[in-house]
Amino acid sequence: MSSNLDTLCSIGGAGKYVNYFKVDWRANRWNLTTVAGAIIGGFIAVQFLSDGSTIDLSKQTVEDLNILGFKNVGESILPSELYSWDAVLSLKGLSILIIAGFLVGFGTRYANGCTSGHAISGLSNLQLPSLIAVIGFFIGGLIMTHLIFPLLFSA
Repeated sequence: MSSNLDTLCSIGGAGKYVNYFKVDWRANRWNLTTVAGAIIGGFIAVQFLSDGSTIDLSKQTVEDLNILGFKNVGESILPSELYSWDAVLSLKGLSILIIAGFLVGFGTRYANGCTSGHAISGLSNLQLPSLIAVIGFFIGGLIMTHLIFPLLFSA
């Protein structure tokens, strides 16, 4: 999935400004069906296959999120404290999106692939670089969950 960003940037003309994007995007345009499939599949899943049921979270998770200021925990897949337009368009929300987007983009390029690519394909092929990358992803996730997330959302 992350390699499709290269294709989209090349299509958008990023090659005029950055040599990295000076590639023949037409050779990889078939990959864009993955992006289209993810978008269309997500839309179909939410609009036609979701039954509106609540999420079964552990009581400890609900308590922890309530302490951080999240209301109605488990009532929807996307908590409004993170995914409402008010939250996204706030200074805090925009800062998180921009910084997180940069870190994810940098990380996928630095690790030569995304989490699913390394975890599914790389580990199944017993590739040591993928094992190292997946360990790094897990460490990053733990740091985010236990250190950074509480700092960002503490009430």
